[in-house]
Amino acid sequence: MPELPEVEVVKKSLESQINNLTIKSIKINDGNLRYKVKKQDFIKVIGLKIIKIKRRSKYLLFFLNNNFTVIVHLGMTGKFFILDKKKLKKKTSFYYNLKDYNQKHDRIIFIFNNGIQLIYNDVRKFGFLKVISVSDITDNKHLKLLGPEPFSKLYNIKYFKEYLFGKKRTIKDILMDQKFLAGLGNIYVNEILFLSNIKPNKKVNKLRNHEIKKIITNTKKVLKKAIILGGSSIKNFVNSSGIQGNFQQQFNVYGKKGEKCSNSDCSGKVKKIVISNRASFFCPKCQKL
Repeated sequence: MPELPEVEVVKKSLESQINNLTIKSIKINDGNLRYKVKKQDFIKVIGLKIIKIKRRSKYLLFFLNNNFTVIVHLGMTGKFFILDKKKLKKKTSFYYNLKDYNQKHDRIIFIFNNGIQLIYNDVRKFGFLKVISVSDITDNKHLKLLGPEPFSKLYNIKYFKEYLFGKKRTIKDILMDQKFLAGLGNIYVNEILFLSNIKPNKKVNKLRNHEIKKIITNTKKVLKKAIILGGSSIKNFVNSSGIQGNFQQQFNVYGKKGEKCSNSDCSGKVKKIVISNRASFFCPKCQKL
């Protein structure tokens, strides 16, 4: 599943290609996504212009005029393709290689006033698109319980300590909890904890102030680097220019069970454990705390 960096890159990519375009028509080939597509809602946005595109956690928000917003979650395999005016399919934000593209998985197609098409393609159909009112965003069930964004000033040591008060969960669980912090997933949490020298199964009530500070700092550091490098492309992510995101080439621990620790002065080997049914990778020598 794409995490914050991948979705942020999608947002930036689509901003450059469909912002300020007007929706001429919409074709719904298969509305049986995670939530059934309501055709009557999508009819309402025909003729409206995309004013801006934002990201909240792992969601994309397409703001339209007339107080409408299309909220998108890519699920496991959701991706966008652009069909240009010459009917040439462009490598856009999320895709398998074009040679692996299968038109039968095109679920929803937006046709714009200039002839460009935005295709939502989803193999497993765990993603979704919904039309909502801008005024309903605050109370939207997908968004209202989300924690602060990692780059927000709200994500600080005071917030961290107050949220953890009285809890005995593992730090890995907490960081992946979208109610605590929006946008993180398994890949980046592993990397953050490695840089912080903290075991993924450490109980949060045992964390000290300097450890919390390291986690906050490294959260921002890891995500910023991943966004710059285009996100990770473990399965199906590449950026709009067709260059695979290469952050995965710089993973320290994720997916590296049995390999030598990336720290040059460490002789340890990456170990894998399971926490809450998710694979966790760490160096037992570097992450003793």
